[in-house]
Amino acid sequence: MQRKFLWIGLAVVLASSLQVQAQSAKQDSTYRKWFVGSTLFLLGNLDQTNNPEFIQLNAGYRINPKNVVLFKFKRSKYAWPIGIPFGPDFDAPGLNYPGHARILAPQIGYQRFWWKGAYTSLTAMNAFEKYVDESKKKIGNGYTLYLDFYLAYQFRFLKNRFFFEPAIGFSYWPVRTNVPESFKTLENKWPNYFIQPGFDFGYNFNVKKVNKRHY
Repeated sequence: MQRKFLWIGLAVVLASSLQVQAQSAKQDSTYRKWFVGSTLFLLGNLDQTNNPEFIQLNAGYRINPKNVVLFKFKRSKYAWPIGIPFGPDFDAPGLNYPGHARILAPQIGYQRFWWKGAYTSLTAMNAFEKYVDESKKKIGNGYTLYLDFYLAYQFRFLKNRFFFEPAIGFSYWPVRTNVPESFKTLENKWPNYFIQPGFDFGYNFNVKKVNKRHY
């Protein structure tokens, strides 16, 4: 499923590149301060074998064309050590947790645009986790702090109303607490960092000011 998803993402990136030449001419007249969005990783919910029940909501505010404050909220379920990279070991028999974890994770970040649509971002995600064993019995709560660094490019469409952002990211978790021993045994085989792609998309808009009438 993961390989199929990466091929879908690559196809979207190639299609997006056809629009690059039309972006810059109207950039100033179509500047929009606010945006909302999500990610193509939602397609992972089509996996019936190990459905992550993934939800991601993005929102942000552009302080100016180069500096952006970003907010995200994620919810998911996962049954594998988070340090496993995409490949033959991912979701392989014998490497998954004896159960699963559910997370609720607010995230705050900063984006810096350097040239046209190219930008870097740094985000901090607070993941509050609930661990469940194979009999679906809760066995504990935990917390993980994720620090994510991304290098990305933003493609804009339809007068800057919509955008798509292919990216490559590095995720590192310096704080991870209260992981059950049966889960931790599997996690210790893998590093506490992860390199992953990103495929965020969204909608740009401005908030209209309401003119108050004085009577």
